[in-house]
Amino acid sequence: MKHRIVVLGAGYAGAWAAGNLARRLSPADTEITVVNAVPDFVERMRLHQLAAGNDLSFRSLTGVFAGSGVRLRVARVTGVDPQRKTVTLTDEGGLHGRHGEYGEYGEYGEYGEYGEYGEYGEYGEYGEGELAYDTLLYTLGSSVAQHGVPGVAEHAFDVTGLSSALRLRERLTRLGAGGTVLVVGEGLTGIEAATEFAESRPDLCVSLAARGEVGGWLSPRARRHLRRAFDRLGITVHDNSGIDAVEPGRAITADGRSLTADVTVWSAGFAVHPLAAASGLEVTGSGRIVVDRTMRSLTHPDVYAAGDCAHAIGENGRPLPMSCATAGFTAQQATAAITARLTGRKVPLTGLKYYGNHISLGRRDAIFQMVDADVRSASWYLGGASAARLKSAILTGAGWNVAHPTFGLPARTRRLAAAPHASGVGAAA
Repeated sequence: MKHRIVVLGAGYAGAWAAGNLARRLSPADTEITVVNAVPDFVERMRLHQLAAGNDLSFRSLTGVFAGSGVRLRVARVTGVDPQRKTVTLTDEGGLHGRHGEYGEYGEYGEYGEYGEYGEYGEYGEYGEGELAYDTLLYTLGSSVAQHGVPGVAEHAFDVTGLSSALRLRERLTRLGAGGTVLVVGEGLTGIEAATEFAESRPDLCVSLAARGEVGGWLSPRARRHLRRAFDRLGITVHDNSGIDAVEPGRAITADGRSLTADVTVWSAGFAVHPLAAASGLEVTGSGRIVVDRTMRSLTHPDVYAAGDCAHAIGENGRPLPMSCATAGFTAQQATAAITARLTGRKVPLTGLKYYGNHISLGRRDAIFQMVDADVRSASWYLGGASAARLKSAILTGAGWNVAHPTFGLPARTRRLAAAPHASGVGAAA
């Protein structure tokens, strides 16, 4: 019986890892299945552009995995049983036809109305039931963190999921000239969303509410650059304005002020779904899976994690932040570790260093802020059109790497170290 590798989630981490595993391991010994809530790879880093009214094309995962031998299972993950080594799946919402409300599973959180599909075989396998594994790679990502703030779920929009970005896009389309948009959150997502909305829709009044100072973590020169960009785009900044409630037409600050908003966009951080914690895997207080240096679960050695859902410690001794770069680093390490252990080789340690923050300020401006070993902003930064071109190249490169996960790798020359069977294979520590 072939060794069964199951990858949960096909975002930046999962899609790349699945293709690389298929290329590195012999198909005579292994069977690789990817489970994802929808049949396409969605570039999460571009969802604020989609919400702002820009058209994006989505890559079919069957096209991504064409010729690799990877099987695609389009389904929602509802449970993981690491004792029985099974994953519970459902096609709740009608995967054979039109996608309905999916919940917060999958790489991008909640999916709503997604579109009509034709013959289901074009999109991979569908259906409910259990899927058994010998090695599990958990890359289900993150969704928006509501922090228990009243009214966020009912009245706010976000750009962390495809369906939520599409709902926001539709709402902004209906918003006439002079309409007010309030972005809540001073992190990278909030800044990128506010600047994209202001540039794409100059007829709207865009503002941003921050708990502290917007860009306060940047170097002084980069902070000034950010403020100039906000002024140029006409964005109103509300510093020291944490939001305690969201209501129709407004948001209420911690000190009781009312901020007018026809549309409130919530970007106050990310959260992982409690699925991992419910499975019995060791997780942090935020629900991220605790892994060792090789991305292996500390409590269940047949489970690996990568991307936002993994609590991975970087080379500086600090947890890596949730980011596309982190997804890439952790996916590389997990792939290398799984391959090495299954083929009886020494596990290599790949780089786990966070280099900096790259922030789009619309399409023609950006900031690249380097950080030091303690993740503090260095004095050097790159801004303006050069930084925007660099960010565009990074986005294009990330999408290309996912679409071509087997590029430049050896053609499946590694056999497993022992005959595979249902409970796993012999492997080096």
